[in-house]
Formats: sequence, C-alpha cells, structure tokens
Amino acid sequence: MTLVAGADFGTLSVRVTIMETSTGESVGTAIAEYPLKRSPSDPLCAQQSHRDHMDALVSAMHKACRDGNVDGKTIAALAADTTGSSVVMVDKYLHPLDDYYLWCDHRAHAEAAEITALGRKEGLEALKWCGGTYSHEWGYAKLLHFLRTQPDKRDRFYTALEHCDMVVATLCGLSARDVLPRSICGMGHKWMWGEAWGGLPSQDFLCRVDPLLNGINDRLSGRYGHSTEVAGHLACEWAEELGLTAGIPIPFGAFDSHWDAIGSGCHYGDIVNVVGTSTCIIAMGSESMSPVPGICGAVPGSVLPGVMGVEAGQSATGDIFEAIARRAGSSPSELCRGLEARRPGQTGMLRLVWDNGDRTVLVRSDLAGVTLGWDLGHTAVDEMHAALEGMAMHVRIIHERMAAHGLDIHRVINGGGIPRKNRPLNQIYADMLGVDVYVPDRSPTGVGACIFAAMAAGLFDSIEAAQARLCPPLSKVVPNPSFNEAREKLYALFCELYFGFGEGQYVDLASVLPRLRAFRLDSHH
Repeated sequence: MTLVAGADFGTLSVRVTIMETSTGESVGTAIAEYPLKRSPSDPLCAQQSHRDHMDALVSAMHKACRDGNVDGKTIAALAADTTGSSVVMVDKYLHPLDDYYLWCDHRAHAEAAEITALGRKEGLEALKWCGGTYSHEWGYAKLLHFLRTQPDKRDRFYTALEHCDMVVATLCGLSARDVLPRSICGMGHKWMWGEAWGGLPSQDFLCRVDPLLNGINDRLSGRYGHSTEVAGHLACEWAEELGLTAGIPIPFGAFDSHWDAIGSGCHYGDIVNVVGTSTCIIAMGSESMSPVPGICGAVPGSVLPGVMGVEAGQSATGDIFEAIARRAGSSPSELCRGLEARRPGQTGMLRLVWDNGDRTVLVRSDLAGVTLGWDLGHTAVDEMHAALEGMAMHVRIIHERMAAHGLDIHRVINGGGIPRKNRPLNQIYADMLGVDVYVPDRSPTGVGACIFAAMAAGLFDSIEAAQARLCPPLSKVVPNPSFNEAREKLYALFCELYFGFGEGQYVDLASVLPRLRAFRLDSHH
C-alpha cells in the first residue's frame, strides 16, 4: 500500500485528496475554506492571504487523514495545484508584501493594455503565443500595478511568485531566488516565458513598457521546471504542521485546470472543458502548432513535456447558471431538469454568454450578456436552456479556432465539477458540438495532483500508466443525429451575432428575431 496526497487550491477553498496508488482508490478527502477579500470601493479587487491558504491546507490535510483513517507519516509524496494567475509579491524572506492578486482581480487592466499595445507595435513574438492580447489577469500586469500603486514597498520587493510556485517554495523551505521553483505552466501561460525566444520577454521591452520594470527579469530567476520534475522536499517545519514525513518529494506545481485535465484522463489529441464557476479549456497537441489568435496561450510542455499545452476558457459558466436560478428563486438542477430532450433552438431564444466578459476568442472584458428572442410565454427554464446552448456554441467556436491552427482533436471530455452532476448540460454540449462527449464517472478534482505526486515518488513509469490506475472511468454522451440540421442553423446564427456584437462584423439585424421565432414555431409542429 502506497499513499500519495494532492492539494487543489480553488478560488474559495482547498481540497486535499489522498489516493492509494496500488488500487486507484480515493481513501480520504477534505475541503477547507478561506475568505475572498473584495473591496466595496473597488469592484475590480479580489485578494487572498497566503497565511489563510496555508492554514486551510493544514486543516484539510488533517481532515482528509481522519476521513480515511490514514497515518500521514505513510504518505509518500505531496503535490499542489492552484488558480492562476494568482500572484504574490514577497520580500527576501519570502514574506508577502501584500495579499495575493487573485486570478479574478482585474485592477491591472491599464497595465495589461500598455503591454499589449507595445507588444503589438513591436511585433513581440511572445505576445503571439498568448493569443495576441496580454490579459489584466496575468503576472506582469499585476506586478506593474503593485509597483505603481505601492511605492512604499518597492525597496523591500524581492520577487513575485505564482501561487503554485509560492506553495511549493513554502513547503520546501526555499527562499533564495536562484532555487525558487518556477512552473513552466504558470510562467509560460501568464508571464510570456518560452524556450523558443530564450525565456522571458526581453528586459528592454519591459523597460519600455515602464522603467519600474527595470531589472525585473533577474528578480524572476529560479529553477524552471515541468510538473513531472521534483522541485524539492518537504521541510521539517511543514512536515510537523501537516502531520507528514519530512523529506518526501514535492513536484513543480501547476494550474488547477491543467492538472484537472490530466485527472480527467486527457491524452494527446484530447480537449478537456473543465466546467465549473468558469470554464478552462485545456488541450494537448503537437509542438508544431502555430500560435492561436484570441486564446490564452499555447505553451510547449505546460501540461506535459513534449506536447503543446493549449489553454482557453470562458469567464463565467456556473456563475451564469446560478444567476439565472437565483433570479427565478430556484436552483440550476431544478431548471435543467428534462432539458436534454429539447432540440436546438426550441425556445426561440439565443444567448451570448458574456455576463463576465469574453475570455476567448474575442478577449474583451467590456462585453456583457445578451439574450434575444424573448416573448411573454418564456420562463426561466427557457432562459436556462438558451444559456446552456449558448455556452456550448461558444465552446464550439473556441474548439474550431484551435483546430484551425493545428490542433488535432480526437476526443472531447467534460471535466470539472458541474458535468458529473448535470446530464442535461452534457447532452446539450454533445448536441451542439456534434461530437461524442466523455464525462468522468466520479470527481477528477485532486486526481491530477495525486498523479503528479505519484510520479514524484517514482511509483509509475509514465503519466499514462498513472492515469490508467488513478483516473475515473469515462461515460460517453452521444449527440442526437436528428438534431443536426437545427444545430447547424442555430450555430450559424450564433456565429453571426457573436462576431457581429464582438468584432463589428456585418449582421442583417432585421432577420435575427424572425429566424429565432421560426425555431420556436417549429417546436409546435
């Protein structure tokens, strides 16, 4: 019997999973929450405390051990994934100078726009590989915002760390810049790091963005590594706190969605929709792929060494379903009941799911949700159906954009927390994508972290072997072939409106509502 533990840090809580690697059984799991700090005076602010994160990890680890009747001293390795880009600025002792800029902190929008503008003007190669637009959710923008707005802390600033790297450095007792772990996943997708152009974008370019970034790349030095590599070993202090054995291996960390994809059984050629509060779309393709305009990034080795990790996503998914249900005084599960039997467009409504902006492929945070086709007979159930269809069609646009730039899609998997509990969503995705959709039979959350912990402990010869043992089985959801014609008509209209509202492309507006009404009338025939 050999046990490993994985920690998955989400937006509001950390989940610890303990797995038995000889059987693939999850023997203990526990969740501990931490507060999200919002500001009444600044709705763009979203912060969290490093101390709160670590306290929650300790609590969840002890709960998971109790839950599984596990002696923590028998756990062979520990791995951790986190949200991203969640960034903390620290002093030379690795003490935070402020709370994390959480991934959903949007205060750095002006800084991101400046990086994007200069990068486009100068044809910065690194910018092409993150979709052509640098996001206000990413590292350099947040770091520059910190330096601009907190001048009193500049003299103590030592380095900035992604949350996944800060957790590993803390657990391993590392603080010197040259030994700090730097996840290729985090640095590639959020800091424009790439081996092809020698690492980080040039210091000269960053200085032209703002002289406050002078010398910043030297401060971002460290050991850059893949999740299949060991970053360090558990320090005595944290072994005692967690109830584990000092010296057990800890691999380089990564972002939760990337490891959730691995935990969902993702292989080369697969694309995983990690569907939760938002959706993160992770794919693994050939390293010969070209840059994909409008996506968050294509980074060699960000998921696994030797393949291109491609990331995209939707800024709100479960959040939209919850908002519709809340307005109706109901729940998403109640409003979704029976929707899998409806054909495409049956409501006569169409929804553009930009309630929290468009993350991919338009990369516009200034957009808002749109629902067209309302009449006096429509209900919240109809709005939910339109939202599910709109979400699936937006995913299709993203998938097609990736495929057009070299991604060979063999299989679509719906991972994350929502699909396992929402069969109508999976059926509507299959119907609107026009392909089989695979869904894990049990939660994959935390499984990816356990897989990488097991690799760090040398328990498997390959990721594929670890997946075969630890990943949950997949069930297949098949599209309804009788829906093909309606699906393609509705998708064509969706694309017109998506690029019409989003990019200003021509739309015959006078035809839109009659075309939607035709879908509704057809449902009565």
